[in-house]
Amino acid sequence: MEATSVKVLFFDIGGVLLTNGWGHESRQEAARLFKLDYKELSELHTFIFNVYEASGVDLEEYLDTVIFNHPRDFTREDFKNFMFKQSKELPDMLKWLKEWKKDCGFRIIAINNEGKELNDYRVKKFKLHEVFDAFVSSCEVKIRKPDPAIFKLAMGIALATPQECVYFDDRKMFALAADKLGMEAHQHTSFEETKKILENLKKENLK
Repeated sequence: MEATSVKVLFFDIGGVLLTNGWGHESRQEAARLFKLDYKELSELHTFIFNVYEASGVDLEEYLDTVIFNHPRDFTREDFKNFMFKQSKELPDMLKWLKEWKKDCGFRIIAINNEGKELNDYRVKKFKLHEVFDAFVSSCEVKIRKPDPAIFKLAMGIALATPQECVYFDDRKMFALAADKLGMEAHQHTSFEETKKILENLKKENLK
């Protein structure tokens, strides 16, 4: 019986290729810059952000709940511009992966939790179509990691079995969720470590 070979690589985006779209450090900086009550911001964010990521509400409704629940001396556009500018490319990984993809022999698909407006901005700004063949984003499929259903959906889109898939995520909990379904899953901890894993997969694929 022939051994199953890897066909598809799945990647998270925030924490692997880019900074997180709207992480706690960005929210802390927003509280400082816009003179917000961080405790209140954090509680309201926790209350609704998961809903935003699954397209239950849009960015305007998120801002209504978390930021513009009080009169403010700044505009929505000012705040949204700040949010978008928090997205930055992490060192090395994205640039390298864009080149590596050209002759790696694998399909590469994103599985990420992100609100639609932030997701669309990040894909366009950082030209993520140059890396990914498809995006399984929570805002589009209305399922969030670590729900097993999002990984199953991604494998269905790829027409691949768990044994044909490898997944990379900076969060151990999400990597474990993929592992439980039978994927080879890795917690991304550094560019060098993930690069080494990918190069080894490519060598195995070329045998």
